[in-house]
Parts: sequence; C-alpha cells; structure tokens
Amino acid sequence: MGRVAAPQGDRAFTPALGKAWLTPIYDLTIALFTRERTWRRALVRAANLAPGDHLVDVGCGTGTLLRDLMISCPQAGLIGVEPDPAALAIARRKFGAGADLIRWHNGFLDTLELTAGWQPNKIVSSLVFHQVPTRQKRAILEQMHALLQPGGVVLVVDYMAQDSAFMRTLFRATVQQLDGVEDTQPNADGMLERHFAEIFTDAERLHLFPTATGAISLWRGYKKGPHA
Repeated sequence: MGRVAAPQGDRAFTPALGKAWLTPIYDLTIALFTRERTWRRALVRAANLAPGDHLVDVGCGTGTLLRDLMISCPQAGLIGVEPDPAALAIARRKFGAGADLIRWHNGFLDTLELTAGWQPNKIVSSLVFHQVPTRQKRAILEQMHALLQPGGVVLVVDYMAQDSAFMRTLFRATVQQLDGVEDTQPNADGMLERHFAEIFTDAERLHLFPTATGAISLWRGYKKGPHA
C-alpha cells in the first residue's frame, strides 16, 4: 500500500507516512505524534559517536536523525541511505551548506558501495522496518550485519511488538491506516525482535516509548567481535 517506484527501476518502497503526497508534512507529523525528540535523543546517546567512527543511517528519510548525529560528533563519517528522492531533497535542504559533509545514497542498502577502507562500525535505522515487506525485514538486518565491522553496533528504533491492547489499538488506528496491515502487522506481532536477536549478539531492548501511534522500541545489538 502506498509504494512507488524506486530509482533502481521496478523496486518499490513505501513513502514517509505511507503516501508520497504526505512527505512534506512528515517532520511535523512525526514530531507531534511519536515523541520523536525523546526517542531520537535516546538513539543519539546510544550511538555515542566518537571521532573516527563510521556510521550508516538506513532509511535516513528527511535527515533529522543524521543532523543530530552530526551535531553530536562532527568528526564522524556519516552516510545516509534513502530510496525516496523527495525525502532526500528535504534532508539536503535541512543541512544547508553542511549537506556536503554527508554522503547521500539515493537507493537501497544492498546497492550501497563503500570506498576501500570505509566500513561502518555503527549502523542506525529509525521508523523504517514497519514499512518494509515481510520477506525483506530479515534480509535488511542481515545486510546490516554483513556491512558492520566485527564488534560493531546496530541501533534500531521502530514500531515493534505492540504488547498492550491499548498500544495495539492506537497502532491499528494510526500507522496501519496509513501504511497498511500487510507489512506492519508482523512488527506488531514481534517478528522484528525475533530476527534481531537471531542475527546480532547481546541483542536487547534499551527503551520502550508509548506514543499516540503505538509503542516504539529502541533495540541494540552487535556483530560478533570485541565491542567498541
């Protein structure tokens, strides 16, 4: 539901808020209804960027999280991956002259080509997986794992298991109305956490954020190896 053609040809993605015409109001909607400032601050703290870190934001959208990550550590190397050119255009405007400090990849994660010697030790993603088709959710997590340096960390903020009846009702009345049920229901049933724990070591939920649109979770996991 709501998917449009991606730059690679016949591949498709779900636009922000489920429909392309809503992309211009994405930032305002997310800020008002998802407690964005709270979960974004928690993710930036958990990322704990330091000079020399290499980070990829998968599904960077309109760039708000990347902007906060860059502010937290301007010396870190950052890549934003996003298939929606309209969202990327907003992100670049948001950064202004600083947009050239970020490498922007208008495409999917599996089409990202890294330069020699540049391998991420940190990967983040926010509010992406609930829109991803069921068959691709695990595949993207596996792609993240493959890209990471040994000991690297992945942080995902998203609508995951909706454990309470109240959160499930809110999720059904908001997110699922916009993005459809087919791709979002597996997240509500806990599929993403199960895949996450199977792929990454020391996987754990760091925070749970009840919101007007359902429960949003922050999960952290590592690629096997000494943690940074």
